Amino acid sequence: MRNLLPLIGSHQGGRSALTCRYRCGDACFQEIPNTSGNEYAGDIIAGALSRRSIMRAAAVVTVAAAAGTAALTGPGAPRAEAAALAGHGHKPKPPHGNTSSGARGLRFAPVAPNKNDKVTVPDGYSQNVVIRWGEPILRGAPAFDPDQQSAKAQAGQFGYNNDFLSLLPLPGERGRQVLVANHEYTDEILMFRGYDPANPTREQVEIAWAAHGLSVVVVQEENRTGRLGPVSRHPLNRRLTATSEFRVTGPAAGSPLLRTSADPTGRKVLGTLNNCAGGTTPWGTTLHGEENFNQYFANGSSDTDKRYGIATSATERKWERFDKRFDLAQEPNEAHRFGWVVELDPYDPDSVPRKRTALGRFKHEAAQPRLTADGRPVVYMGDDERFDYFYKFVSSKKMKKGNSRAAREHNLTLLDEGTLYVAKLTGDSPAAEFDGTGKLPSDGEFDGSGVWIPLATGSTSHVPGMTAEEVYVFTRLAGDKVGATKMDRPEDVEPSPRTGRVYIALTNNTDRGKAGKAGADEANPRNANKHGQILELAENWDDPAGDGFAWRLFLVAGDPNDPSTYFAGFPKEKVSPISCPDNVAFDDHGNLWISTDGAQLGSHDGLFGVATQGERRGELKQFLTVPSGAETCGPVIQDRRVLVAVQHPGEIDGASVEKPASTWPDGPGRIVRPSVVAVWRKDGSDIGV
Repeated sequence: MRNLLPLIGSHQGGRSALTCRYRCGDACFQEIPNTSGNEYAGDIIAGALSRRSIMRAAAVVTVAAAAGTAALTGPGAPRAEAAALAGHGHKPKPPHGNTSSGARGLRFAPVAPNKNDKVTVPDGYSQNVVIRWGEPILRGAPAFDPDQQSAKAQAGQFGYNNDFLSLLPLPGERGRQVLVANHEYTDEILMFRGYDPANPTREQVEIAWAAHGLSVVVVQEENRTGRLGPVSRHPLNRRLTATSEFRVTGPAAGSPLLRTSADPTGRKVLGTLNNCAGGTTPWGTTLHGEENFNQYFANGSSDTDKRYGIATSATERKWERFDKRFDLAQEPNEAHRFGWVVELDPYDPDSVPRKRTALGRFKHEAAQPRLTADGRPVVYMGDDERFDYFYKFVSSKKMKKGNSRAAREHNLTLLDEGTLYVAKLTGDSPAAEFDGTGKLPSDGEFDGSGVWIPLATGSTSHVPGMTAEEVYVFTRLAGDKVGATKMDRPEDVEPSPRTGRVYIALTNNTDRGKAGKAGADEANPRNANKHGQILELAENWDDPAGDGFAWRLFLVAGDPNDPSTYFAGFPKEKVSPISCPDNVAFDDHGNLWISTDGAQLGSHDGLFGVATQGERRGELKQFLTVPSGAETCGPVIQDRRVLVAVQHPGEIDGASVEKPASTWPDGPGRIVRPSVVAVWRKDGSDIGV
């Protein structure tokens, strides 16, 4: 057997302790919030993965078909979506030609795993930093000076730790687009010289409040290149922070569970926190998932606080010292006002963003919609926690086409009425076949069927013992009660614009299979799962509003030399190594692009493209890597440009402003700054063709 990765040095990979501390409040080192006895998707998948080492491409086809017959049967049935999952009945052909051959859209020489303190791109490609933390975007905002920073200045500047990105057209302004960015969290140790974590100052806390949230900034492209730059002080430019006003809408708006002393109506919230990934709607708005909000609140005491991972002690950032709303002993409902999907209209700088309660409250990694045949939006969502669940929301309203004021106002109500569901997966192989090694089951593939369990519709609860308001505010508990399937950190979700199949990034779960924890299953086939997988889901009858689906594992990440890995049946000696899939996006060719977070193969995190259709289905190639300590976020894939958010560069244990672990992006002697990067072909042609 060939030696397994790491390919370079002795670096252990994975997140630094510093990242865990500031990004998610050491979530992976805390007690797992989900103590329900629900089935674990890892157990469901584990049996299937054990078979994978002997899987043939033909077996890949039959697996999904079998899952589909379990989910959909009956005379006169049109085409089960499971049949679509079957894909192609021929064996994938290996790549041919030179190193830049590949599926259309992926014809570039893959970047080798590396530890370069820079963004490394393929030969023949160029890059530029589009915008950095602290660059002024609003009128009156000063130039960035890390030693003279203020909360007022930061509120007019691009925020910290950019994550989700959306790039929208700007009709009437040639060469310009609207960039929307999430700012997930702050790392005060890398922001402030001489920072004392035990005694933050009010000014430092207020700067951090202003560095969270969202940015809207118009960007201008340079003629004849893919270079982008910000248009400072454009009328559409905007900052939303931890103190901006947000509206609460939908069936839980006004609930007593959302009322506080500052907001007795339960309909107005100050701020949005820990915005991770998101989505872009067909009606021109952006969606933003509030993820690890629990870490900002101190002195939790209730069982519901515990289920959401809220600590009973002080917080890392000590915000509760400066605003009582972060102290649940004083404001027990304040935490209930976070953990939602936020909808923003980037074309209206005066609009108030809305927290959509109909989509449920949990650690939203992302929210990505598709439309039903009759025009109703369906939003897919993952809860980024070990052993938590995968959801969808089906609107009861149809989208109106066009950009008229009436159409836009109507479409801004689409996510307030409908039904919220949670997923339950079933494998098609005996549980005894899943031993946690990732070995494929005897039928040659990890696959099965599933059902969508309704949780609530408007004011009607479908969960015994819970009111509708309780379902929306305590959605995790509703999933516990109905027996939803525990997943390996379901993060970003993306429906294919070509096939309608839904791809779910399951980043990792090293606790799977530990004593007292759920073991492997067909959907999560490896114990101590440190590399993650991507699950492919096909709705029955290709109807996103339906109540059943077929699923299979599309990709099982890790070292291709590891027999437990799988790349949709494509020859593993011809793919790039990948670990910890996080954010995903599609290009116009139908390829799935995957950014990674916490890769554990000895290389920096990166961006990868993988074919999802045709003879090269499963062909995965690395497009770029990011600098030391960083993760790759928010990919946007256009015909001639790729955008990535380089988040938390230099976030390595022991680093500080005085002792930086990275010199990116501006070189030695300058502070490390999270930034957005654009990449394009030097010859001006389309990416990967």
